[in-house]
Amino acid sequence: MSKHFFLGQASHYTRAEVLAHTFSIGTAKSSHKLRDFLAKKYQAKQVILTRNGRSALALALKAALPKNSEVIVNGFTCYAVLEAIKAAGMKPVFADVDMATIHFNVKTLTDTLEKHPDAEAMIIQNTFGITVDITAIEKFAHKHNLKIFEDLAHCTGMLYPDGRMVGTVGVAAAMSFGKEKSIDTITGGALIVNDENLKIEIPMNRPKFGDSMRARFYPLFGAIYRALSYVKLESVWMGFLIKTHQVERSANSRLDITERPAHFVAKRALKLFRKLPQNRPPIRQFVLVNFRDKALATLREHGYYFDGFWFETPIAPERFYKLANFPEDECPVATMVAKSIINFPTHYSKSQLKLARKLIKEFEK
Repeated sequence: MSKHFFLGQASHYTRAEVLAHTFSIGTAKSSHKLRDFLAKKYQAKQVILTRNGRSALALALKAALPKNSEVIVNGFTCYAVLEAIKAAGMKPVFADVDMATIHFNVKTLTDTLEKHPDAEAMIIQNTFGITVDITAIEKFAHKHNLKIFEDLAHCTGMLYPDGRMVGTVGVAAAMSFGKEKSIDTITGGALIVNDENLKIEIPMNRPKFGDSMRARFYPLFGAIYRALSYVKLESVWMGFLIKTHQVERSANSRLDITERPAHFVAKRALKLFRKLPQNRPPIRQFVLVNFRDKALATLREHGYYFDGFWFETPIAPERFYKLANFPEDECPVATMVAKSIINFPTHYSKSQLKLARKLIKEFEK
């Protein structure tokens, strides 16, 4: 195979997009335009631009809930969600997932609420952009007086099965513009406020120069990474970038509720929003396999670099797993999924992924 395919490393940036991102120039007007666009799109009471998605979520939780509240989260998620909850002075509690959506449902929520009857809220994340049965979950939330927050990292631009836009159901919705998210400008985020009673202080601090430069050059570094994969030096390159702090691991992105994104990020985000198709497809598909390491090695031999499968553990990345205090006995499905999942990108065509799907068949559960 002459071409290599990647799950991550900004692999869906074309050459033109790499150049446009690297040399983009934004102004305060760019940020105003993005806020106005999002306010109209979501019919929001307020739109706030934030440093990243976790900062947006922390702002919303802090404004809407009493301190020390328990917040129900998906049993298969990113540590950034837990970080936001803790930064807001609250406690995450976990609901197990079902196999179809890798998300909690009414049954697993019921089990969780029996163990944590004082929970005040839930965060719906629509894992990989696979939307949940929002009608049933919303009915459950109203019955038990649980506030709904939506995490749009994977699902910006999608519709729920009942036709409503994701991000319009909860009291607030947090967007991430980080690497490999629905809107990917490497950094940045936004908070969509649907409850007019939420009083949120707008972040005004400018981003640090080093952070802006890392965000600006990441797609270029990613393009070099992909080129070096043909001579098997991509890991050396990325290791060098991380060691010299020219690249920041996604999960290490700093939470700061006082900081706004760079104006060039807002400019790029608005352009991506305008290109977003109505009810876009999920940003990932997944397969559950036996002998995952062998399956991934087989894919690599044929040019498919899907090792960055995000969830080596139920709360990813693995290096933060112990900090999550995750109750594996209460979330057996999420625990099993994390041991056997392989993610497939959706920014390649079916024909480009045809061989990969054929190769993975013999490993599927």
